[in-house]
Amino acid sequence: MLTKITVRNFKRFEEIEVELGNHVVFIGPNNSGKTSALQALALWDVGLKRWIEKRKGKKTPEKRSGVTINRRDLVSVPIPNANLLWRDLHVRVRDAKIVDGKQSTKNVRIDIIVEGVIEDKEWRCGLEFDYANEESFYCRPLRLEEIKKPERMDIPPQAERVLVAFLPPMSGLAANETRLDPGAINVRIGEGRTAEVLRNLCYKIHSENNERWNRLVVHIRSLFGSDLDEPVYVPERGEIVMSYREKDTRLDLSCSGRGLQQTLLLLAYMYANPNTVLLLDEPDAHLEILRQRQIYQILTDVGRENGNQVIAASHSEVLLNEAADRDIVIAFVGKPHRIDDTASQVLKSLRDIGFDHYYLAEQTGWVLYLEGSTDLAILRAFAEILGHQGAIKALERPFVRYVGNQPNDASKHFYGLREALQYLAGIAIFDKLEKGIPDDLRENGLKGLMWKRREIENYFCYPETLEAYATATSAEQAAGPLFAPAEQNRRLQAMQDSIGEVEEALLTLGKGSPWDQDTKVSDDFFVPLFKKYFKKIGLPNMMAKSNFHELARLVPVEKIDQEVKNVLDAIVDTAREASKHFNSENSK
Repeated sequence: MLTKITVRNFKRFEEIEVELGNHVVFIGPNNSGKTSALQALALWDVGLKRWIEKRKGKKTPEKRSGVTINRRDLVSVPIPNANLLWRDLHVRVRDAKIVDGKQSTKNVRIDIIVEGVIEDKEWRCGLEFDYANEESFYCRPLRLEEIKKPERMDIPPQAERVLVAFLPPMSGLAANETRLDPGAINVRIGEGRTAEVLRNLCYKIHSENNERWNRLVVHIRSLFGSDLDEPVYVPERGEIVMSYREKDTRLDLSCSGRGLQQTLLLLAYMYANPNTVLLLDEPDAHLEILRQRQIYQILTDVGRENGNQVIAASHSEVLLNEAADRDIVIAFVGKPHRIDDTASQVLKSLRDIGFDHYYLAEQTGWVLYLEGSTDLAILRAFAEILGHQGAIKALERPFVRYVGNQPNDASKHFYGLREALQYLAGIAIFDKLEKGIPDDLRENGLKGLMWKRREIENYFCYPETLEAYATATSAEQAAGPLFAPAEQNRRLQAMQDSIGEVEEALLTLGKGSPWDQDTKVSDDFFVPLFKKYFKKIGLPNMMAKSNFHELARLVPVEKIDQEVKNVLDAIVDTAREASKHFNSENSK
């Protein structure tokens, strides 16, 4: 079993250390380095196998010349130019030495050190990689600090026994599949051409181990209710054909759903590669939430019975929460680090909150608490109308938690997270509260704000907004006239009449004016208004309460209250403060 990998100068990594175990999940956003970490392990495996092939049993040259690896040999790390493996493409740097009047350069080496345990014996194997040209580079054992004479270093025998296999996400299924040799299968998988090898993997398992084939059939039946037929080789065409049955219907495998194909690929790959370290990139791809949870359980179970160490990269919160209690979870946020340690404050504080919330909070550094999703849409609309670039950016992809108008829910959630993330910042924005903002929302990183008007909808409740809606078929198209002048006038008149009638009714009922700041406009004004308006123009009511937020895009910029600008500024300040602490923490 591999227990740790250290990587220097590879792709996006300057230097990282990643703890490994029997089952490991790399979790993180897109482009955070999850796949690069898997590829570093795959590169180490390629370098190790090439060194053993060329130098095993031979005396290591004193000059430590490496074995050559062609970039085309890196089927698991496909690249058009070898320098793409190096961090920031820097393969050489200037040296302090002056040679023949010129400043010399030295190579930047990629270092990959893998540690593990086999038969209760610890081992450590490091390799270094030197750039040669765009087509190739050199590999040799790494100068480990504790070895004073690096030319005498040997590859530990335990490392020679390690088998590593990399599997990218499923890329669909080809209509026809030629029978391939094992090497050709591996090449296609490394190139991401998984669509061309699924039947081959099934054929290999069925031919070599009937017991594993039967297990595979049982797993697919339990997950999808489909029965796999045995793969058949057709020599006349050199192809492998395979079908499956749903009830009484037999279909070609290409007719199956992408989720079934993805699951079958994963399990077939595992059964075809026993006793192997499996690097799985997004194993949950194409699977809905329930099957994401189920497939992780099956992957770990099959890995255990099949002798596989499973290292998976994902950004699924389902896999994150499934793995958190029993396996190793590495968060690729800032420097990759473990977040599942059962003795850590993280686990203690997040059992009721969820690891997905911790991960999102750690990724952003701040939390935005709102009543509901319509509030976020309204704030975004105000930011766009005002051209408030800071707010537009902050609200583009925030970690937002919807808590209704319940300050206690916001504080409980925030302070639970903050036990694990000391630098976390937060801002909570509520409609008008009878008792005002509680004291615990005024300190310790969480700022509480309350609208002075009854609710956020009051800030776009203007005659001009409603009249703009009447002359546009949608908020997005309100920039110009969309109807003939006569139709525009008819709709405008219908809206003005409806406003007058509902305004008079509210005053009669003693509910005040719709333009008063204490009126609950969403229920008391907008609901009856649009009912009347659509009846007048002879159409069914197309403005449900859940769509009132669309009106925010139509409010004239001069009508937006200064309070709205102040709230947007406060959101930006929170995001900036979080960013400052976030960068400080990750630079340590």
